[in-house]
Amino acid sequence: MDIFVAGYAGLFASAFLAATLLPFYSELVTAAMSSSDAFDPALVLIVATAGNTAGATVNWGLGRYLVHFRDRRWFPLKPRQLDRATEWFNRYGLWSLLLSWLPWVGDPLTVVAGVLRVNFWLFLPLVMVGKSVRYAVVIAVAMGLFAA
Repeated sequence: MDIFVAGYAGLFASAFLAATLLPFYSELVTAAMSSSDAFDPALVLIVATAGNTAGATVNWGLGRYLVHFRDRRWFPLKPRQLDRATEWFNRYGLWSLLLSWLPWVGDPLTVVAGVLRVNFWLFLPLVMVGKSVRYAVVIAVAMGLFAA
């Protein structure tokens, strides 16, 4: 596997993990790759968005299919997190999924979307848009597009 393929595979993996309930961050990988001449910023955006969106779909699946285990110690959200995210979702509705990129709020929101049985085909594009905007901003900052 050459460095080019390994770089994009690593980016996908870091973005995927960052979208799950695991404590992981993909912004540094995204910024480093997009500011390097070795990688295409447009492809970095696509791969990071795809990985992060795939991770969010895992969260949706956890909420959708494992909610009856929410009282178990291993369930990824504590009851307070689940209640807080549910309140947020009920207050702002489907459009709150555009904020799924936010730290500490976004991951629980995607689990709650599964718990509340949000239609997957409505969930997917909203989450993808939110994730892509996040990575577009990270890439723009890394490339100095906001410099004075």
